[in-house]
Formats: sequence, C-alpha cells, structure tokens
Amino acid sequence: MTLRQRLPILLLLALLGGGAVWLFTRSAAPDPWLGYVEGEALYVAAPVSGTLASRPVERGGHVSAGAPLFALDPRTADAGAAQAAAQVAGAEASLSDLGAARERAPEIDVARAAEASARAQLVRAEADYRRFSDLAAKGFASRTQLDAARAARDSAAASVRQAQAQQRAGALSVGRSAQQAAAAAQVSGARAALAAEARRRQEIAPVAPAAGQIEQTYFNPGEWVPANQPVVSIIPDDKRKIRFFVPQDKVAGLHPGMAVRFSCDGCGAARAATIRYIAPRAEYTPPVIYSEHARAKLVFMVEAALAADKPLPLGLPVAVTVP
Repeated sequence: MTLRQRLPILLLLALLGGGAVWLFTRSAAPDPWLGYVEGEALYVAAPVSGTLASRPVERGGHVSAGAPLFALDPRTADAGAAQAAAQVAGAEASLSDLGAARERAPEIDVARAAEASARAQLVRAEADYRRFSDLAAKGFASRTQLDAARAARDSAAASVRQAQAQQRAGALSVGRSAQQAAAAAQVSGARAALAAEARRRQEIAPVAPAAGQIEQTYFNPGEWVPANQPVVSIIPDDKRKIRFFVPQDKVAGLHPGMAVRFSCDGCGAARAATIRYIAPRAEYTPPVIYSEHARAKLVFMVEAALAADKPLPLGLPVAVTVP
C-alpha cells in the first residue's frame, strides 16, 4: 500500500484518537455549579419625621464607613436639646438650693447654745424676781426694782423661745431629705432627656455603618420623610456573597467554612469564596440557572462569602467548583 493510500487511514485514526481524548476529558471534568452574586442591603432611616435637608449620596455611588448619608432639618431637634439643657440647669439649681440647707447645721448648734444660755438667764431672772417680790411685800424693795426684775425675767423667757424657734427652722431645712432625693431624681431625668436629644440629633443625620455601594435613594432634599421610612439603602462590601445550587448527590460533601472557587465573565482568574450557609431543604432548580448542564431536579441552595476588597456587581452569573 502506497503512502497516498495510507494517508486517509492515518488521518481517520488521528481523529478517532483526539475524539477519545476529548470525551475522556469532558467526562472527567465535573460540571460547575451555577449561581449568581447576591448582597444584603441595609436600609437607613431616621426615627422621627421631618424635612430632608440634605442627601450627599447618589444611587450607584460608593461610600466609606462613617460618610454622611442624609440629614433631616435639625431645627426641631436643636430646640428640644435647648429645652432639655434648660431643664437640667433648673433641676441642678433646685438641688443646690436644697443641698445648701445641710450647711445650716452649725447654725443649729449656735441656736442650741443660745437656748442653754437663755435658760440659765431665765432661771437667774426668775430667782431675782421672786426675791424682789418677797422684799417688796415686806417693804424692803422698791416698785422700780420689782418691775426691773419682772422685765429681766420676761426677756430671758423670750430669749429661750427665740432660740427654740431658730432650732426648729434649722431642723426644718436640714430634714428635707425626701425633697433632696426628689430633686436629685429630677436632675437625673433631665440629664437623661438631654442625652436622648443629643442622640436624636445624631439619628437624624446618620452615617454609613460600613463601606459599600448606595443601592437606592427614596427621597430628595426638600421632601417630607415619615418616621422610620428608609431614605437610602446601602449594600456593604462585606455583605456580598455568591448564591449557587448544588445537586442533592453532591451537597453532603460540603460544609460551612469550606473553600470553593468560582469564575465569572470579566473576573479574570478564578476567585475564592467561603461557604457560610447551606439550605436545610431541597428545592427545584430555579429557572434563572436552568440549563442543559444544570437540569438536576432537586438542588440545595448554598451561600459563600466573598472578599470585601473585590466587590462584584449583583446578579453577575458565576460558575462554582470545589478545589
């Protein structure tokens, strides 16, 4: 057989050999699990209603952690804070006035000493008055001396009553412990109200809790924002993940914390992700990922966390494999 006659046979054998290798490679490489990029959005709102004063972020923009997102009109919050500060000052003044009463304790001691002195003088004046009264009855004392003794007795008795009144007044001031406790409670309540107003001032001008992308804005400056109504939604970079679907005969080999590899259009080299969640129940293959190579009827949803430094757009299709 000449070389010309052998050439078609050699070509046929080469084609058959290459096809066998292709079939072997195709059967040896498992089909990837299909999925897409998903994210968990954070909805940022204010706890009170008000007019939207500013919103420096726009839909699709990227913000850093701590960047301002929006601010409501602060005039109402500022007025509330000023009122709370005035209440704190008033309560502290009342407490200080009641506390000053305790400083009158030395005055009570002085009044007690004055009472003792006045009682001693009263005893002496009463004795003098009785003596002059007896002498006047016998004619040995004049009427003037008796009147002077009576006046000295009455003055000493008045001094005793004055000292007793001073003690009662001092004891009334010092004994107001219940009023002092009530005033201290008012000070604490006023300070708590002031702290709440300061916190509300921060809540009407929130900042980004983490770096991420602004998914949507719901109000424009000048519009009225109801309380607890989201103004912006943000998708943090560290909250992006891939969601893919694993056939029921493969899911037993996966576990949280396991590393997987995935590829996507325009992503370059394959990237890594870490499994964080495996659905406890099977489901039918979602239509969004249904294809000729992913036609298993029952699959389990699996989620894997992505690296925060390389965020991918939401909805991007991915193909996942196990290293």
